[in-house]
Amino acid sequence: MASPTFNLRAIVSGDGAAILDMEHDSISTLNPTGAYVWQGLQQGQSIETVIANLARDTGADALLVESDVREFVEELQQKRLLPR
Repeated sequence: MASPTFNLRAIVSGDGAAILDMEHDSISTLNPTGAYVWQGLQQGQSIETVIANLARDTGADALLVESDVREFVEELQQKRLLPR
């Protein structure tokens, strides 16, 4: 879904992530779950794969994870951190 964008720099740790958007002079922070989703998408995983992996790794209900991840991806797209 997503590919690295030349104007974004990210630092990811176990505590989450910080994403610097150099073009728009902004920094966004993500909690650990957001960082998990971000990293999966940046590694070229499909949103469906990220959802399945997150549900498996957390033991959470897959439908709830899907809803939350899709909403989160929409937020990232609105902030221009992921392509539409």
